[in-house]
Parts: sequence; structure tokens; C-alpha cells
Amino acid sequence: MGYKQATPIQAQAIPFILEDKDLIACAQTGTGKTAAFLVPILSKISVAKFDFTSTLVLVPTRELAKQIDDQVEGLSYFTGATSIAIYGGNNAQNWDQQKKALTSGADIIVATPGRLIAHMQMGYVRLDQLKYLILDEADKMLDMGFMDDLMKIISQLPKERQTLLFSATMPPKIRTFAKQILHEAEEISLSISKPAANIDQQIYLVYDNQKLRVLQHILKDAKVQTMILFTSRKNAVNDIVRSLQKMGFEAEGISSDRTQDEREATLQRFRNKQLQVLVATDVMSRGIDVDNISHVVNFDVPQDAEDYVHRIGRTARAGTNGMAITFVNEQDQERLVKIEKLIERELPKQPLPEGMGEGPAFNPEANRRKGGRGGSSSGGRGGAPAGRSGGSRSGSDSSRTGDRKREGSGSGGDRNRRRDDRPRTERPAGAPTTATAEGAQPRAPRLEGQPQAPRAEGEEIKRKKKRRKKPADRKPAEGGSQPTSGAPAASASSPE
Repeated sequence: MGYKQATPIQAQAIPFILEDKDLIACAQTGTGKTAAFLVPILSKISVAKFDFTSTLVLVPTRELAKQIDDQVEGLSYFTGATSIAIYGGNNAQNWDQQKKALTSGADIIVATPGRLIAHMQMGYVRLDQLKYLILDEADKMLDMGFMDDLMKIISQLPKERQTLLFSATMPPKIRTFAKQILHEAEEISLSISKPAANIDQQIYLVYDNQKLRVLQHILKDAKVQTMILFTSRKNAVNDIVRSLQKMGFEAEGISSDRTQDEREATLQRFRNKQLQVLVATDVMSRGIDVDNISHVVNFDVPQDAEDYVHRIGRTARAGTNGMAITFVNEQDQERLVKIEKLIERELPKQPLPEGMGEGPAFNPEANRRKGGRGGSSSGGRGGAPAGRSGGSRSGSDSSRTGDRKREGSGSGGDRNRRRDDRPRTERPAGAPTTATAEGAQPRAPRLEGQPQAPRAEGEEIKRKKKRRKKPADRKPAEGGSQPTSGAPAASASSPE
């Protein structure tokens, strides 16, 4: 397989795993965490020769499930161990193939939580003799809302088992989760939330309508072998791909809106170097290992600082060098400050290429006071093919609801409209207010208990409607507690 020397996470994790100890291991992306748990587990399987499913690996994304399954196939070539990848987004034929493999039993199941539960509910999944549970990219699974699914799966596993939890970050929720499922666990923490030292990180302060031109300059002038371009909005992927294709670059996109077959075909083309640029959402930011990615571009800044570390970790893997470029507009500057705080270094801000004009000044505090992400005073948003460079959480890629919320949460005029569809700001200067409508006298101050005169004809109608809706103050019919028509349904003895 080409392994010559164990990486630090492998050197520390493998002995604990061979000693049957629970483990919580945290190391930066691209350091060989997958082999750190697969190599010792396959060693155990080859010795024990189980005749049942002994190992369950839970992962957040389909791509990662497929990739780990492929690695099991390579590493287990001489052990005879079998594995099956269980993930959604497939056709009925793939469901039947998964069912057959689960029914006959495989040594190792690599699965996304949702699809595994769907199979478990059918009653043919047998995990009652499971020996090893592995959670890979555990922080991402919690970010994507898999907590309930994970606990449901774990509740059906034997309590006597070895549990391994691998993660690239260690937020408090991971420690809390680990305490619930691990027993007297050993802990390994290596360079948490720090990008590899051999990544050249650069920042361009841009307006949105400058992003594509700067990107074109980078693609033409830099020695780009292969590039992953990340955007936080899946509905921006196709727009960016079309723009790159018009520039003459081989580009395709991956997001959760595409079928699994399409995603796998695109990823395979990218691995085979048939594509120069892969445009992706954060579905590609975790665990996906593609050799010799020379550049990563963040078309917008991710919402979570940790996701920045995962994105740029797609380059400079296994000791190679790479470059990570991030476009930062006015509204994203505060997020950049959080990233710099997390990685404990200030990132260099590059001047824009000649002829691009001036970008926004770096002043995150002033931009925050202007209203953060509500809008741009630069007028620069209009030219971005993606519409807006707003970010969503890395798991947002799997949630269409989140995109709908973002699409409806802009700062447009709709929020400032009355129910009669008249904008608040529509009244021309000098026009009378509704309180002093044309030809009317100014309203006298209202005294307590005195009804207020209607402001306009439309509002008088509304008041009448409201009064008609009020329940009439009628007594219940004689001899019974049933209220008459129009009376409230509650009885007289109701606490209200």
C-alpha cells in the first residue's frame, strides 16, 4: 500500500487499539487517521476469524463511507476480511445489494447513520455480537444532527465492545458525547484545529463581483494541477461551474442535490486528473483523500472556523505542499478574525492583481457595526455568480430547509412591507401621514376610556372584523353547561 513509516496518530493509536482499550483520538486532517484504526482492527479480524459482523464504522457522508470501504478492500487483500458500504442516495438495486450483504454478514460495515437505521428497522441487520465500534469524523456527524441516530444505533449494540472515536476537532460536545459511549478511554490529541505547516495560506479582500476575475487570474498564472473550490451554498455550485467552463477550464461540481452515481462519477474524473477544478460544498471537506491537489480555494468563508481547517486540509496531504486561497468580502471579515484566532496566526492579505480595482479595506469591527451579513454598502454583491457568499454550517449541505431559510432571510424590501403590500418608505416626501390624511384635521389626544377615531377606511373595516370575532358574552343555556353558539368552549369552572 506504500506505507513506509507510521504517522504520529498511527504510532500512538495502534498500540492502544491492539490492547483492546477504548480511545478518543484527535488529529488534524490528512494525518492518516483512517489507517490508524483500520490496520489494527484488520489485524484482530485476521487472527480471530469471526463468522459474524464484528466491526461497525460510522461516518458522516456517502463519499467517506465509499472511500473507507475502498481502503478496507486494499488493506485486507491478504486477510480475507469482507466489508460493505451502506449509504443513501442509491437506486433500488443498490438497496437490494446492501440488504443481501447485511443478511449474509460482512466482517466490517461502513455506514452513514441514517441509511443504517433504515436497514435496521427492516429487522435483518444482526449487530448483537459486534466487537468494535468506530466513529470517524465524529464532530462532523454531531454538526450534521446525527446525535439521535447515533444513540439509537449504539443502544442496540452489545455493551461489551471496544469503541474508538476519531475526530479532527475536539469541541465540548464531543467530550460530552464520548463520556456517554466510551469506557475508561485513552486520549490522543495532536495539533487540534491547526492546518498542516506546509500549506501556503493566502487571503484576498474582495467584493463579490471581483471574485471570478481574481479566480481567473489565479488559474491562469499559478501552476494549478488540480483545485477544489469550496462554496457554502449548494445552489451556487452550478453557477460557478458554468462561469469556469466559459473561461475554458475543465470544471464540474458536487453537492447533495446530485445523485450518488453522479457524485461518484465526478469524483472519479477528478481523481483521474480529467478535471482541473472541482466545485464542491462542505460535503467534500471531510476525510476525502485525493492525491496531489495543488490548490484549495474558499469562494466564501465558512461559517465555522473549524470547517476552514478541514477545507484547506484537502491539499498538502501526506507531507506534500499546497496552497489555500480564501476570498473575503466585507461581511465575512469577522469570520476571518475567528479563523485567525483558532489557528493562532494572522494570515497574509494579498494585493489584488493589476486591473482588478481596489477591494474592501480590512476593518471587521466597522463592518460588524454596519450590520454584519445583512448587506453590502459596496454594491459588490450583484456580480457574484453565486448570488450571495453567505455561509452555512458544513452539514447544511445535507439540509434543503437551511437553504430555503437563507434564501428567504435576505435584507430585501419584503420585510419592510405592510400587509397591504405598501412599503413603509413608499410615501413621497411632503405627503400627509396616515394620522393626518388628506383633508382631515390632526387627531386630538386620546383620553383614557375614549374610543379612538379610525385612521382610514381600511382600518375601520379591520376593527369591525376584530369585534365580530370576539365571543359574545352569553350565558349557558338553562339546564346545561353546553355553551351557546359563539361562546367559548371552556366551561365556567375553567381556570381561565
